[in-house]
Amino acid sequence: MRKLHAVLLIVAACVVSACTTTSEGYSSTANASPEAALESYTSLGLQYLRAGNTASAKGPLQRALQIDSNYAPAFNALALVFQAEDDMALAEGYFRKAVAADPQSAMIHNNFGAFLYSRQRFEEACQELARATEDPFYQARAQAFENMGRCYRKIGRLDVAEHAFNRALTLSRQRPIALIELADILLAKGDAAGATALFDQFREYVDAKQIDHFSLSLWVGVRVARHEKNAGRAATYALLLKNMFPESAEYRLYKESAQ
Repeated sequence: MRKLHAVLLIVAACVVSACTTTSEGYSSTANASPEAALESYTSLGLQYLRAGNTASAKGPLQRALQIDSNYAPAFNALALVFQAEDDMALAEGYFRKAVAADPQSAMIHNNFGAFLYSRQRFEEACQELARATEDPFYQARAQAFENMGRCYRKIGRLDVAEHAFNRALTLSRQRPIALIELADILLAKGDAAGATALFDQFREYVDAKQIDHFSLSLWVGVRVARHEKNAGRAATYALLLKNMFPESAEYRLYKESAQ
């Protein structure tokens, strides 16, 4: 499961309903209507996956596909299973089956886009993540815009990235990563005041222990503190950056700026 959790913001959009893992649970699922059985088997497979039991996750997902050989949620779940097992070829194959079976699913596009991002296939990833943002009823749409923004930064499309981060924050102010990513873009554009406002919002999440600093947030913090002529705070962020992320690109940028 560590590998699955490390993938770029794989959303928790595959909602797991309460499913029993006993033989009685299998029996009751088998006696349900085909539609209910599909949902139950897929939910059970996801439940095993989230518990880290990828071997047991495959059985109910295969049963779902025996009922409907073109059931997109089961393909998507199997893709996540094989991604967790580091079998990337199989994972990609199942993601492509899921997209083909339900090309309108924002959740599937978001998960596939995150997978491609993790493989550093950024051009393809951006296309999938952009598709994920098109559904106005997608519950994780704010996260999809955030993912899309990070992807477009990787390929140097800062205009698209800025738009995506703004859309993420319009949909939900509780996007700490979008706050920092957008603040970094604004600093690069010379809008220190706008970046400071965003960083102050991010600091509220840190102070509330809802998120920890990461390398980019500390580098943004250094520059914001410098803009505010707060040498002490800038030094604190710089020390944290050095101690916590000494190999990061952000620390290298800090050292260059301090010369």
